[in-house]
Amino acid sequence: MADENDDRTPQEWRDVLAGFDYPEDVKRTKGLRARRRAKAGHREETRRQTAEWVREQRRRDPIRPAGAAIILVLILALGAGARWVWPGLLGESHDQGSRATATAPPSQDDKPADSASPSSSSAEPSTASPTAPAVDLGDPRTVAEEAVRLYLTRNPPQDETHTAAVLRAAPYMTRALTENLSAHSDPAWNRLVSRGGVATVSTVKVQPAGNDLPADSPIRVWRTVTATVNVEGYTTYKETPVLQLELMLSGDEWRVTRILGL
Repeated sequence: MADENDDRTPQEWRDVLAGFDYPEDVKRTKGLRARRRAKAGHREETRRQTAEWVREQRRRDPIRPAGAAIILVLILALGAGARWVWPGLLGESHDQGSRATATAPPSQDDKPADSASPSSSSAEPSTASPTAPAVDLGDPRTVAEEAVRLYLTRNPPQDETHTAAVLRAAPYMTRALTENLSAHSDPAWNRLVSRGGVATVSTVKVQPAGNDLPADSPIRVWRTVTATVNVEGYTTYKETPVLQLELMLSGDEWRVTRILGL
């Protein structure tokens, strides 16, 4: 249609304008210029009303069957593509993960984590980990001595963090104490690292606690533990930390529940 209109000659355009139906008030306008302006205004108003009518018709019928078919095809194509590009959108990744979890046998990497984790080793103080080395938890004195000896024996180049020492002593501690020690820094460890030292424990002395701590009971005792720590690094020196340990009985096993003096 646009090509046909563009091919019209000037005379044909003049014929179109001459054949335009104007209302009587426009035709009776006096003066040539005034009449031309009135006709032009009438034509502009007619075009505006026609455009408004077209917009209203499109609003009432915004999409035709052919357009609806094209949009439907696009939606189906996008859905098929999303299944390959983003499987989680359709819940497939969850189903696959569930099947993998149900059928996959437990890996060997999970076993050391369960046995070495401080939270697992002390989740139930009366139950020892099946893969943990046998420890003597029947005597509170032995438990206090071994817990302090293992915790204060440190080799920063190998341990990397003080958590390694916590894990070595974890079999003699409750889960809550192990998690607490792992979550907080130890000034003695930081001092040892700054001096390039390696700490070994030569002696550990365990004694009943003084009168400033609660008295012993059948399920709870306090012990004063004095350790001799030898440090070799930039300089060689000796430390003698004195710690106060609380031990609790669960079943027939004692474990350290609190350490004062770190």
